[in-house]
Parts: sequence; structure tokens; C-alpha cells
Amino acid sequence: MTSYVFITGGVVSSLGKGITSACLGAILEARGLTISMIKLDPYINVDPGTMSPFQHGEVFVTQDGTETDLDLGHYERFVRTAKGGRHSNYTTGRIYESVIAKERRGDYLGATVQVIPHITDEIKQGVKKGAGDADICLVEIGGTVGDIESLPFLEAIRQMGIELGHDRVVYVHLTLVPYIPTSSEIKTKPTQHSVKELRSIGIQPDILVCRSEKPLPDDERRKIALFTNVQEKAVISAWDADDLYKIPAMMHDQGFDDIVARQLGLDLPAADLHEWEAIVDAKQNPSAEVNVAMVGKYMNLKDSYISLVEALQHGGIHTHTRVNIHYIESRDIEEQGVDCLRDMDGIVVPGGFGDRGIEGKIDAVRFARENGIPYLGICLGMQVAVIEAARNLAGLKGAMSTEFDKKTPHPVVALITEWQDQTGDTEERDEQSDMGGTMRLGAQAVALQEGTLAATSYGATEIEERHRHRYEVNNNYRDQLSAAGLVFSGLSVDDLVEMVELPGHPFFLASQFHPEFTSNPRDGHPLFKSFISAAREHSAGELPKAKEA
Repeated sequence: MTSYVFITGGVVSSLGKGITSACLGAILEARGLTISMIKLDPYINVDPGTMSPFQHGEVFVTQDGTETDLDLGHYERFVRTAKGGRHSNYTTGRIYESVIAKERRGDYLGATVQVIPHITDEIKQGVKKGAGDADICLVEIGGTVGDIESLPFLEAIRQMGIELGHDRVVYVHLTLVPYIPTSSEIKTKPTQHSVKELRSIGIQPDILVCRSEKPLPDDERRKIALFTNVQEKAVISAWDADDLYKIPAMMHDQGFDDIVARQLGLDLPAADLHEWEAIVDAKQNPSAEVNVAMVGKYMNLKDSYISLVEALQHGGIHTHTRVNIHYIESRDIEEQGVDCLRDMDGIVVPGGFGDRGIEGKIDAVRFARENGIPYLGICLGMQVAVIEAARNLAGLKGAMSTEFDKKTPHPVVALITEWQDQTGDTEERDEQSDMGGTMRLGAQAVALQEGTLAATSYGATEIEERHRHRYEVNNNYRDQLSAAGLVFSGLSVDDLVEMVELPGHPFFLASQFHPEFTSNPRDGHPLFKSFISAAREHSAGELPKAKEA
């Protein structure tokens, strides 16, 4: 039978519940357990797919195509057995949507539908589906204790504790222990009040994870234990680490996993954390460093590209390279030019939606192509590479994606419905203002052309990667673009362009899919390893300049 660990948060948001959950999962997995992980989010959106990255950060896509919270990315990067899917992320909106649909169908047989029991029952059913047949399911509840939005989720996990028994449920509460510089004091009162709030709704935490600037002194640990009715050894200090991948060992050294195992009655072998130790060692002892420019439109919120940032760092871990990422707003390139790219060893253009800064991204692609700088394009980053090649290699003046210009004379990127029956009538295309069906989402097969940079990087000609996009390269322009030198090195099973590259360039490769979603620190990802290796060679001055177009 599956046991459950529920992780809640208090005092303030963004303390690191997702990282705490992922690290606990990693340690328990290292002790031989299979792990499933779930995120319960209190916002009313059905899923984060339509939310602005500025508000919510990255939308993480699972293998089955579910658009989820970014914390599921943390889970998959830390825990190999925790493969997310449609039952791994539930929002208030999704729960209410399901309950209302059941009420409309008459499933409740005329009963008055209420938060208790109908909403809480729906939450509990979702948690049990997401748990699957794993040994332990870790369930993170978003938001902060005391928020009105979180109450149904907290009530649901309280009920599960009663129904399953204390030997199958562990409650972990993450709080803030602030340091006040002016008085040189560590304050435990916020933690005391947060636990009091949690206890007022019927949940007594078994373990406290206390976020602080520095390790928690023993006196404060004892004080917190006394005032919160938690054992002193169950007060875990989570101080600011200079590397996320040090946190599993930090928590294991304090017996976090032992406390969980003891309460659940599990007799487990010792944790094998040698892979995490190797990761930390590789990051601390690089043999070279590179400077990589990430040119995008959400640079004021780094969480917008968190999986991509981590994937680049994973590439550095596996090539023993320190990767210095420079975040560059594409609008700044439009306004100030490409001088900010001149000292870069690699350029990345990530995915995104909307036309803001699009010309700056195209300029970044051209600069990388003409100056022999390794280039990696992701999703939109592939589309702007195609647009740049169309304009400056194939001579298609005004080439653009119809996402940004419905009246472009050369729609080299467009919705499938726009180019399958292409007439050349730009006014007719302009009338097609809807989004044209659903996005391509989730893992799909990709065939790579043998002998290409793509196939060499992967070491295979058949791969599977995750997608999240609507627009496609227009197949009607493939012959012209091929004649101009662009190689379509990866295609989907239904003949859609998945990867492009430029022969004769030191490293110029772009994908329609999102390889960052399947990268993790222990295994890395072939594309990012290859890209960082190329950037490293560029930094050493070992690569020839690209041929002029």
C-alpha cells in the first residue's frame, strides 16, 4: 500500500516547498523506494497553460502532454521514478470543473453539492490516482497556510490522515526563520504562529523544515520544538545553499529521511547518494568555463526558463564546464544592437509566445550564424532560425511567421491549417484569426537524418521528445530553404519539421521540441552536452569561423 507525505508551507510563499519535496523524494529513492509526486495548486485556473510566465514562471510539460506547475520539473530532475502526468497536478479550477460536471450529469443524485464532502472527496480521489502503485507519494500543497484558497486542500489531507492512519501519513511543514540584522537575532515566532495556524485546522506537523539564511542554532531548534509540539530531532534546518544539488545530502545528514521511514514503519537500506556527490564535485571543479547568452522576452523572471537554465547547467556538469548564463532581453538587441553578444561562446533562443522582441531574436540568430558562434534554438528559437535563413540565405524578403504577421508575403512558419491549402492570398490568411486547434503537446517520436549534427549529438536516429507549440515550419518552403543550405535533420512521423541545422557552421542546431524537459543532473541531455562542448571549444578558440553566406 502507498504511504503519503504531505508538504505544506507557512509564513511566506516561495520558500522552496518544491525543492524540499524533490530532495526528500531523491533521498527516499536512494534508499530503494519508488516515488510518485503530486502538486496541489490553489489557483482557480484549470491548469497553468494560459498563465503568463511573469506571474507563474515556466509551464512544465509531462510525457503525456499535461501542462503543469514548474515544481513538477523539480520532481523529475531529482527523482527518476517520479514521472508526472495528468494526475500529478491538480488546481482548484480543475477540481471544481470536475465536480460541477458531475453535478450537471446528476452523479450526486440531487444532493446539495458542498465543499465538504464533495470538493474534498474529489481532491482525495485525485491524490490517490496520482499516487499510483508507488511505495511513497509526496504531495505538495501550494500557497501558504492561512490562505483561504488552500483550505479545501488542507482539509482533504487532514481527512486522509484520519482515514489512513498515522502509520501511513506524514505531515511536513516548511516555514521561515528570519534573521534580523539590526538586532542580530534569529526569530522563531513566525514559525510558531504558522504551526498554530496549521494546528487550528486539525493538522499537527510531524516534521518542520525551517528555511533560514544560516544553519539553525541548537537553542532555536529546541525552542521551536517546544512551542510547536514537534520532536527536536524533527526540526530540520534548511539554510541557503549555494547549489541546489547539495540539498539532498544536507537533509539526509540531519536524518530527514530516517524520521519519515520510522514513522511509516519502513526498514530501509542506507541511502546511496554518490551520484549527488559526483554532481556537486563536478560543479565545484570545472576544467573550463563558457559564457552563454540566453536571448528571450521573460528575462526579468528567471523561473520562466528554469528547465532550460538547469539543462544548460547539466550540460556543464557532464562536460566539466562552468556555464555562465547571461540573460539578454531581445528588445534590448532591437534597440541597442548585437554588441552584447560579441563576447559570448554560445547563444540560446528559447521558446515563447507573442511578437514582443521577435526581431531581436532574429538578429541574435543572424549574429550567431555569421560569426561562427554555437547556436541552440528551442521551439520559437527554431522558428526564428528558419525565418532568418529564409530572409538572408534564401532571399525571401519579409519572411515571417503568421503568428506575428498575418500578411507576410512568405509565411515560412504558420498554422498547419494555413499552409496545407496555401493560396498565397494574404487577405484570406488574415481572416483566419483563431488559434487553429490545440497545441502539439507531450512526447512524440522524431526521426533524425543519419550523419547530421542532430543524429551525432543524440547518438541515434530515432528519439522521443516533448512538445508545446501551435505553429509549424511551412512545408511549402522546404525546398527553397534546403537549396539555400538549411538542413531539415529531424522530422515527425507526419512529416513536420522537428530539427534544423546548418552544415559548415561550428554548431548551429535548433529543435521544435523542448529537450530541456527531459534533462536531469545525473544523466544530462545529449543536445545540451553537445552545445556546451561546442561553446567550450569556441571559448578555447579551436573552432573555425562559419562560412559566409
